[in-house]
Amino acid sequence: MKDSFAPTSRAIIVSAALVILIAGMKQAAPLLVPFLLAIFIAVISFPLMSWLQQKGLSKGVSLTLVMLLVVLIGIGLTLLIGSSLTDFSQTLPEYQRKITAEWGQAIVWLQDHGISVAEQLKGIADPAAAMGLISSILKGFGNVLTNSFLIILTVIFILMETAGVTKKALVMRGEEGDGQTVNEDFSQVFVEKLRDYMSMKTIISIITGLIVALAMWLIGLDFPILWGVLAFMLNFVPNIGSIIAAVPAVLLALVQLGFSSALLVTAVYVAVNVLIGSVIEPKYMGKGLGLSTLVVFVSLVFWGWVLGPVGMLLSVPLTITVKLALDSEPETQWLGHLLGPADD
Repeated sequence: MKDSFAPTSRAIIVSAALVILIAGMKQAAPLLVPFLLAIFIAVISFPLMSWLQQKGLSKGVSLTLVMLLVVLIGIGLTLLIGSSLTDFSQTLPEYQRKITAEWGQAIVWLQDHGISVAEQLKGIADPAAAMGLISSILKGFGNVLTNSFLIILTVIFILMETAGVTKKALVMRGEEGDGQTVNEDFSQVFVEKLRDYMSMKTIISIITGLIVALAMWLIGLDFPILWGVLAFMLNFVPNIGSIIAAVPAVLLALVQLGFSSALLVTAVYVAVNVLIGSVIEPKYMGKGLGLSTLVVFVSLVFWGWVLGPVGMLLSVPLTITVKLALDSEPETQWLGHLLGPADD
Protein backbone atom coordinates (compact mmCIF):
# COMPACT_ATOMS: atom_id res chain seq x y z
CA MET A 1 0.00 0.00 0.00
CA LYS A 2 1.29 3.42 -0.91
CA ASP A 3 2.45 5.58 1.96
CA SER A 4 -0.11 8.35 2.48
CA PHE A 5 2.21 10.50 4.65
CA ALA A 6 4.59 13.07 3.24
CA PRO A 7 8.23 12.86 4.43
CA THR A 8 7.81 15.95 6.61
CA SER A 9 4.64 14.62 8.24
CA ARG A 10 6.26 11.25 8.80
CA ALA A 11 9.28 12.91 10.46
CA ILE A 12 7.01 14.93 12.75
CA ILE A 13 5.03 11.82 13.75
CA VAL A 14 8.22 9.84 14.47
CA SER A 15 9.67 12.72 16.50
CA ALA A 16 6.47 13.04 18.53
CA ALA A 17 6.45 9.29 19.17
CA LEU A 18 10.07 9.45 20.40
CA VAL A 19 9.26 12.30 22.77
CA ILE A 20 6.31 10.37 24.20
CA LEU A 21 8.44 7.22 24.52
CA ILE A 22 11.28 9.03 26.30
CA ALA A 23 8.86 10.80 28.66
CA GLY A 24 7.23 7.46 29.46
CA MET A 25 10.61 5.85 30.14
CA LYS A 26 11.57 8.68 32.47
CA GLN A 27 8.35 8.36 34.45
CA ALA A 28 8.65 4.56 34.57
CA ALA A 29 12.35 4.61 35.59
CA PRO A 30 11.77 3.06 39.07
CA LEU A 31 10.27 -0.01 37.38
CA LEU A 32 12.35 0.06 34.22
CA VAL A 33 15.79 0.17 35.87
CA PRO A 34 15.43 -3.12 37.82
CA PHE A 35 14.08 -4.77 34.66
CA LEU A 36 17.05 -3.54 32.61
CA LEU A 37 19.44 -4.77 35.30
CA ALA A 38 17.70 -8.14 35.18
CA ILE A 39 18.22 -8.31 31.40
CA PHE A 40 21.86 -7.31 31.90
CA ILE A 41 22.41 -10.10 34.46
CA ALA A 42 20.56 -12.64 32.32
CA VAL A 43 22.65 -11.85 29.24
CA ILE A 44 25.96 -12.31 31.07
CA SER A 45 24.67 -15.43 32.87
CA PHE A 46 23.40 -17.23 29.78
CA PRO A 47 26.84 -18.39 28.48
CA LEU A 48 27.53 -20.12 31.80
CA MET A 49 24.11 -21.76 31.74
CA SER A 50 24.72 -22.95 28.16
CA TRP A 51 28.15 -24.30 29.11
CA LEU A 52 26.68 -26.30 32.02
CA GLN A 53 24.04 -27.77 29.69
CA GLN A 54 26.75 -28.75 27.21
CA LYS A 55 28.45 -30.63 30.04
CA GLY A 56 25.35 -32.81 30.38
CA LEU A 57 23.36 -31.04 33.10
CA SER A 58 19.65 -30.49 32.61
CA LYS A 59 18.23 -27.04 32.00
CA GLY A 60 16.67 -26.93 35.47
CA VAL A 61 19.91 -27.89 37.26
CA SER A 62 21.94 -25.46 35.15
CA LEU A 63 19.49 -22.65 35.88
CA THR A 64 19.55 -23.44 39.61
CA LEU A 65 23.36 -23.42 39.78
CA VAL A 66 23.60 -20.17 37.81
CA MET A 67 21.02 -18.45 40.02
CA LEU A 68 22.76 -19.66 43.19
CA LEU A 69 25.99 -18.15 41.86
CA VAL A 70 24.24 -14.86 41.03
CA VAL A 71 22.66 -14.72 44.51
CA LEU A 72 25.98 -15.49 46.24
CA ILE A 73 27.77 -12.80 44.22
CA GLY A 74 24.98 -10.34 45.01
CA ILE A 75 25.16 -11.09 48.73
CA GLY A 76 28.94 -10.82 48.69
CA LEU A 77 28.87 -7.46 46.92
CA THR A 78 26.19 -6.18 49.31
CA LEU A 79 28.25 -7.14 52.34
CA LEU A 80 31.46 -5.74 50.88
CA ILE A 81 29.99 -2.50 49.60
CA GLY A 82 27.45 -1.87 52.35
CA SER A 83 29.83 -1.10 55.21
CA SER A 84 32.28 0.78 52.99
CA LEU A 85 29.51 2.90 51.46
CA THR A 86 28.09 3.71 54.91
CA ASP A 87 31.50 4.77 56.24
CA PHE A 88 32.22 6.73 53.06
CA SER A 89 28.90 8.58 53.28
CA GLN A 90 29.57 9.50 56.91
CA THR A 91 33.04 10.87 56.19
CA LEU A 92 32.10 12.47 52.84
CA PRO A 93 31.42 15.97 54.30
CA GLU A 94 34.88 15.98 55.91
CA TYR A 95 36.54 14.89 52.66
CA GLN A 96 34.65 17.56 50.73
CA ARG A 97 35.71 20.22 53.25
CA LYS A 98 39.38 19.23 52.92
CA ILE A 99 39.19 19.08 49.13
CA THR A 100 37.56 22.53 49.01
CA ALA A 101 40.33 23.91 51.23
CA GLU A 102 43.04 22.38 49.03
CA TRP A 103 41.36 23.74 45.90
CA GLY A 104 41.19 27.19 47.48
CA GLN A 105 44.89 27.09 48.25
CA ALA A 106 45.64 26.08 44.67
CA ILE A 107 43.57 29.01 43.38
CA VAL A 108 45.43 31.41 45.67
CA TRP A 109 48.78 30.01 44.49
CA LEU A 110 47.78 30.54 40.85
CA GLN A 111 46.64 34.09 41.58
CA ASP A 112 49.90 34.88 43.39
CA HIS A 113 51.79 33.79 40.29
CA GLY A 114 49.76 36.06 38.03
CA ILE A 115 47.57 33.43 36.39
CA SER A 116 44.33 35.26 35.68
CA VAL A 117 42.35 32.15 34.82
CA ALA A 118 42.34 31.18 38.50
CA GLU A 119 39.21 33.20 39.29
CA GLN A 120 37.33 31.62 36.41
CA LEU A 121 38.39 28.16 37.60
CA LYS A 122 37.07 28.94 41.05
CA GLY A 123 33.65 29.71 39.63
CA ILE A 124 33.22 26.81 37.22
CA ALA A 125 35.12 23.94 38.87
CA ASP A 126 34.28 22.34 42.18
CA PRO A 127 36.38 19.22 42.89
CA ALA A 128 34.31 18.45 45.99
CA ALA A 129 31.27 17.96 43.75
CA ALA A 130 33.00 14.96 42.16
CA MET A 131 32.88 13.16 45.48
CA GLY A 132 29.18 13.94 45.77
CA LEU A 133 28.54 12.64 42.25
CA ILE A 134 30.21 9.32 43.03
CA SER A 135 28.26 9.06 46.27
CA SER A 136 24.97 9.65 44.42
CA ILE A 137 25.83 6.98 41.79
CA LEU A 138 26.66 4.40 44.45
CA LYS A 139 23.58 5.26 46.52
CA GLY A 140 21.39 5.05 43.41
CA PHE A 141 22.79 1.62 42.64
CA GLY A 142 22.21 0.59 46.25
CA ASN A 143 18.60 1.75 46.11
CA VAL A 144 17.99 -0.38 43.03
CA LEU A 145 19.40 -3.41 44.84
CA THR A 146 16.55 -3.11 47.35
CA ASN A 147 14.45 -4.63 44.54
CA SER A 148 16.81 -7.62 44.42
CA PHE A 149 13.97 -10.15 44.75
CA LEU A 150 12.19 -8.68 41.70
CA ILE A 151 15.47 -8.59 39.76
CA ILE A 152 16.35 -12.21 40.55
CA LEU A 153 12.83 -13.40 39.74
CA THR A 154 12.96 -11.60 36.40
CA VAL A 155 16.37 -13.10 35.63
CA ILE A 156 15.00 -16.58 36.29
CA PHE A 157 12.07 -16.08 33.92
CA ILE A 158 14.31 -14.59 31.22
CA LEU A 159 16.73 -17.52 31.40
CA MET A 160 13.85 -19.99 31.36
CA GLU A 161 12.47 -18.37 28.20
CA THR A 162 15.83 -17.94 26.49
CA ALA A 163 15.59 -21.10 24.41
CA GLY A 164 12.36 -19.95 22.77
CA VAL A 165 13.16 -16.27 22.35
CA THR A 166 14.60 -16.64 18.87
CA LYS A 167 11.68 -18.72 17.65
CA LYS A 168 9.20 -16.24 19.06
CA ALA A 169 11.08 -13.36 17.46
CA LEU A 170 10.98 -15.13 14.12
CA VAL A 171 7.25 -15.75 14.37
CA MET A 172 6.65 -12.09 15.25
CA ARG A 173 8.70 -11.04 12.21
CA GLY A 174 6.45 -13.25 10.04
CA GLU A 175 9.14 -15.17 8.21
CA GLU A 176 8.07 -17.42 5.38
CA GLY A 177 10.04 -19.38 2.78
CA ASP A 178 13.33 -17.73 1.83
CA GLY A 179 12.83 -15.00 4.44
CA GLN A 180 13.45 -17.51 7.20
CA THR A 181 17.18 -17.66 6.52
CA VAL A 182 17.49 -13.88 6.61
CA ASN A 183 15.56 -13.60 9.87
CA GLU A 184 17.53 -16.42 11.47
CA ASP A 185 20.75 -14.69 10.42
CA PHE A 186 19.54 -11.45 11.98
CA SER A 187 18.55 -13.07 15.26
CA GLN A 188 21.69 -15.18 15.48
CA VAL A 189 24.07 -12.32 14.70
CA PHE A 190 22.34 -9.90 17.04
CA VAL A 191 21.99 -12.29 20.01
CA GLU A 192 25.47 -13.78 19.68
CA LYS A 193 27.20 -10.40 19.35
CA LEU A 194 25.29 -8.93 22.28
CA ARG A 195 25.98 -11.97 24.46
CA ASP A 196 29.68 -12.08 23.55
CA TYR A 197 30.10 -8.35 24.11
CA MET A 198 28.38 -8.29 27.50
CA SER A 199 30.14 -11.43 28.74
CA MET A 200 33.62 -10.32 27.69
CA LYS A 201 33.05 -6.76 28.91
CA THR A 202 31.93 -8.07 32.29
CA ILE A 203 35.01 -10.30 32.65
CA ILE A 204 37.33 -7.44 31.70
CA SER A 205 35.51 -5.08 34.07
CA ILE A 206 35.90 -7.56 36.94
CA ILE A 207 39.64 -7.76 36.24
CA THR A 208 39.80 -3.96 36.17
CA GLY A 209 38.01 -3.67 39.51
CA LEU A 210 40.24 -6.27 41.17
CA ILE A 211 43.43 -4.54 39.95
CA VAL A 212 42.23 -1.12 41.13
CA ALA A 213 41.07 -2.42 44.53
CA LEU A 214 44.36 -4.24 45.13
CA ALA A 215 46.43 -1.23 44.03
CA MET A 216 44.48 1.18 46.25
CA TRP A 217 44.85 -1.21 49.20
CA LEU A 218 48.62 -1.44 48.68
CA ILE A 219 48.89 2.35 48.43
CA GLY A 220 46.90 2.72 51.66
CA LEU A 221 43.92 4.66 50.30
CA ASP A 222 40.71 4.49 52.31
CA PHE A 223 37.84 2.33 50.99
CA PRO A 224 39.82 0.32 48.37
CA ILE A 225 36.88 -2.05 47.81
CA LEU A 226 34.65 0.91 47.01
CA TRP A 227 37.09 2.20 44.38
CA GLY A 228 37.39 -1.29 42.90
CA VAL A 229 33.62 -1.66 42.61
CA LEU A 230 33.39 1.81 41.09
CA ALA A 231 36.09 0.96 38.54
CA PHE A 232 34.21 -2.26 37.70
CA MET A 233 30.92 -0.45 37.11
CA LEU A 234 32.35 2.52 35.20
CA ASN A 235 34.51 0.31 32.99
CA PHE A 236 31.30 -0.31 31.04
CA VAL A 237 31.59 3.36 30.00
CA PRO A 238 34.69 3.48 27.75
CA ASN A 239 37.04 6.48 27.81
CA ILE A 240 34.88 8.69 30.03
CA GLY A 241 34.20 6.05 32.68
CA SER A 242 37.83 5.63 33.65
CA ILE A 243 38.17 9.38 34.16
CA ILE A 244 35.04 9.56 36.32
CA ALA A 245 36.29 6.64 38.41
CA ALA A 246 39.78 8.11 38.84
CA VAL A 247 38.92 11.69 39.85
CA PRO A 248 37.44 11.01 43.34
CA ALA A 249 40.16 8.46 44.17
CA VAL A 250 42.90 10.91 43.20
CA LEU A 251 41.26 13.72 45.20
CA LEU A 252 40.93 11.46 48.24
CA ALA A 253 44.57 10.41 47.95
CA LEU A 254 45.56 14.08 47.78
CA VAL A 255 43.86 15.02 51.06
CA GLN A 256 44.55 11.73 52.85
CA LEU A 257 48.06 10.72 51.76
CA GLY A 258 49.59 13.73 50.05
CA PHE A 259 50.67 14.85 46.61
CA SER A 260 53.09 12.00 45.85
CA SER A 261 50.47 9.34 46.65
CA ALA A 262 47.94 11.20 44.50
CA LEU A 263 50.40 11.00 41.60
CA LEU A 264 50.83 7.27 42.28
CA VAL A 265 47.06 6.73 42.24
CA THR A 266 46.86 8.68 38.99
CA ALA A 267 49.62 6.50 37.49
CA VAL A 268 47.73 3.34 38.48
CA TYR A 269 44.52 4.47 36.79
CA VAL A 270 46.39 5.59 33.67
CA ALA A 271 48.28 2.28 33.48
CA VAL A 272 45.10 0.24 33.97
CA ASN A 273 43.22 2.31 31.40
CA VAL A 274 46.00 1.93 28.82
CA LEU A 275 46.40 -1.79 29.49
CA ILE A 276 42.68 -2.58 29.48
CA GLY A 277 41.43 -0.04 26.95
CA SER A 278 44.28 -0.12 24.45
CA VAL A 279 45.63 -3.67 24.68
CA ILE A 280 43.21 -6.22 26.18
CA GLU A 281 39.83 -4.98 24.93
CA PRO A 282 40.85 -4.44 21.28
CA LYS A 283 42.50 -7.88 21.25
CA TYR A 284 39.61 -9.88 22.70
CA MET A 285 36.61 -7.76 21.74
CA GLY A 286 37.65 -6.26 18.44
CA LYS A 287 36.95 -2.73 17.24
CA GLY A 288 33.64 -3.46 15.53
CA LEU A 289 31.67 -3.10 18.77
CA GLY A 290 33.12 0.27 19.71
CA LEU A 291 31.34 3.60 20.00
CA SER A 292 32.62 7.04 19.18
CA THR A 293 33.60 9.20 22.15
CA LEU A 294 30.85 11.68 21.30
CA VAL A 295 28.22 8.91 21.29
CA VAL A 296 29.53 7.62 24.63
CA PHE A 297 29.24 11.07 26.19
CA VAL A 298 25.79 11.78 24.74
CA SER A 299 24.51 8.35 25.81
CA LEU A 300 25.93 8.89 29.31
CA VAL A 301 24.06 12.20 29.67
CA PHE A 302 20.88 10.94 28.01
CA TRP A 303 20.46 7.66 29.91
CA GLY A 304 21.55 9.33 33.15
CA TRP A 305 18.80 11.91 32.68
CA VAL A 306 16.17 9.33 31.74
CA LEU A 307 16.98 6.54 34.22
CA GLY A 308 18.95 8.30 36.95
CA PRO A 309 22.44 7.38 38.29
CA VAL A 310 22.10 3.70 37.33
CA GLY A 311 21.25 4.82 33.80
CA MET A 312 24.77 6.22 33.55
CA LEU A 313 26.18 2.77 34.29
CA LEU A 314 23.85 1.12 31.77
CA SER A 315 24.24 3.83 29.12
CA VAL A 316 26.88 2.14 26.98
CA PRO A 317 25.41 -1.41 27.18
CA LEU A 318 22.06 0.04 26.11
CA THR A 319 23.63 2.02 23.26
CA ILE A 320 25.72 -0.98 22.20
CA THR A 321 22.48 -3.00 22.02
CA VAL A 322 21.03 -0.38 19.67
CA LYS A 323 24.22 -0.42 17.57
CA LEU A 324 24.20 -4.21 17.30
CA ALA A 325 20.56 -4.17 16.23
CA LEU A 326 21.36 -1.59 13.56
CA ASP A 327 24.45 -3.48 12.38
CA SER A 328 22.49 -6.73 12.05
CA GLU A 329 20.13 -5.32 9.40
CA PRO A 330 21.55 -4.36 5.98
CA GLU A 331 19.10 -1.44 5.70
CA THR A 332 20.33 0.18 8.94
CA GLN A 333 24.03 -0.69 8.92
CA TRP A 334 24.89 2.87 7.96
CA LEU A 335 23.31 4.12 11.18
CA GLY A 336 25.30 1.59 13.19
CA HIS A 337 28.46 2.77 11.44
CA LEU A 338 27.68 6.37 12.44
CA LEU A 339 27.57 5.32 16.10
CA GLY A 340 30.97 3.62 15.84
CA PRO A 341 34.42 5.18 16.17
CA ALA A 342 36.05 7.02 13.27
CA ASP A 343 38.16 4.01 12.27
CA ASP A 344 35.23 1.52 12.59
